[in-house]
Amino acid sequence: MGGLVIRRTALLLSGVAAVAAVIAYRPPPELQAGSSASSVRSAVPRAEPDSVLLGASGSVRMRFVRSGERVAFPLVFGGGGGRPPGFTYQWVVAGGDRPADVARPLEGDTLLAPLAPGFYELSVRRGGVAQRVQDARLAVLVPFELKLGRSLNGYEIGRYPAEWSHDETAERPAGFAEVREEHLDLPLTRHLTVRDFVTHDQQRQWPRYIAVDPRLLDKVELVLRELARRQGEEVADYDVRVHSGFRTPMHNAGVEGAARDSRHLYGDAADVAIDADRDGRLTLFDAYRVEQAVEWIERVHPELAGGLGVYSSPRYATPYCHIDARGERKRWRG
Repeated sequence: MGGLVIRRTALLLSGVAAVAAVIAYRPPPELQAGSSASSVRSAVPRAEPDSVLLGASGSVRMRFVRSGERVAFPLVFGGGGGRPPGFTYQWVVAGGDRPADVARPLEGDTLLAPLAPGFYELSVRRGGVAQRVQDARLAVLVPFELKLGRSLNGYEIGRYPAEWSHDETAERPAGFAEVREEHLDLPLTRHLTVRDFVTHDQQRQWPRYIAVDPRLLDKVELVLRELARRQGEEVADYDVRVHSGFRTPMHNAGVEGAARDSRHLYGDAADVAIDADRDGRLTLFDAYRVEQAVEWIERVHPELAGGLGVYSSPRYATPYCHIDARGERKRWRG
């Protein structure tokens, strides 16, 4: 009899405790009953990419990683106070709604990249409110090791010096971004798109593959910011025409005057014509202004040192500059 009384008393006390917990619990404002959809959205802090994701120029829009890597992808949230609790993250195919993997708790600045190659946008969610982070995207690469001989998934790339030479220090890209037609206009920076790095060969099948070094992306945008600064502006939009971005070794072998180990093979070079004075024409004076801006940027950012070639011969339709971020200073004229 005494044991029965004790059990009933324990049940009564646990019930009282449960009711007290329900009374004491107060869900976040965005989850409380009666909250409208608009009030819920306004109550959830806005997530934006941290400035470190955008490079020194503040204009880089794409990160490149291998599949399944942990990637630094810090976010900042409106309202201050650090990262609010309760957020989850999920990678979504760029330009669509198809998720690339499962949702995971957003617990730090390092996120797990998807396994499948492609271009992705980050979706963060809290309190039933989802936000797309579109100012910084992720490109998951196909590892270089999956290239079989001269081709990758039917796309002819050719062989890199590292594959046929005995030089153990010979370079090769870490991997290739897989490009489909719908990806061509995805921004890599404020001024550059995926289209600018697709090799100008005669192949027509999709997907195609490109190598891109983010140091080059940042360097080109820093040069453009420097051009704007010299015109009294912080930033400005320029007419930037990329004559050649990434070149496959196979295509590069047919380019007149191209070095066998051209920096274009590694995705850290671009031949660009820039309307530096924004007068609607591409002239020799534009190329000289770009040359001066590159010199200044390499002084301020020695980690972006590289090659600069100014091509102003009448045989070219317009003067243009070769800019690369190979890591050491090189200069020439053509």
